[in-house]
Amino acid sequence: MTADAVTPEDLATLEEQLGRVPRGVVAIAARCVCGRPLVVRTAPRLDDGTPFPTSYYLTCPPAVKAVSTLEATGAMEEMNRRLAEDSELRASYEQAHRAYLAERSELGIVPEIADVSAGGMPTRVKCLHALLGHTLAVGRGVNPFGDEVLDRLEREGMWSPSVCSC
Repeated sequence: MTADAVTPEDLATLEEQLGRVPRGVVAIAARCVCGRPLVVRTAPRLDDGTPFPTSYYLTCPPAVKAVSTLEATGAMEEMNRRLAEDSELRASYEQAHRAYLAERSELGIVPEIADVSAGGMPTRVKCLHALLGHTLAVGRGVNPFGDEVLDRLEREGMWSPSVCSC
């Protein structure tokens, strides 16, 4: 995974995207084709001491909106059903969970969240935003559900990282 250093311009953009001061940002993990932040990499413990398990946080408002729309269609229920039925999918999702934990540990160990990754990994699909953020940050082939979310958004014309929607 390649991540960019955070510039003052990035922080201003993030505040605009989030509608608040960004917290715990250590890098820009993925950028829009126009250069604006798309996914941030966050510290596992915020400055106020709060544990923060979501290492890859989706910030681009059009992407967030598209994922929210996908969630509202019942996509997570269907994914959870497949996760329960498909042992290969479960093994792949477990591997994504372990990769997520290893990547987060590069930034520090936080005992309170030692076995907690994001998005419901490894036992359920809980947050498609976190799963897409993971895929956008580390690339395809790591998180099967993050990859699937990206595929569905692109296929349905809802959002694509190859087209600026900022």
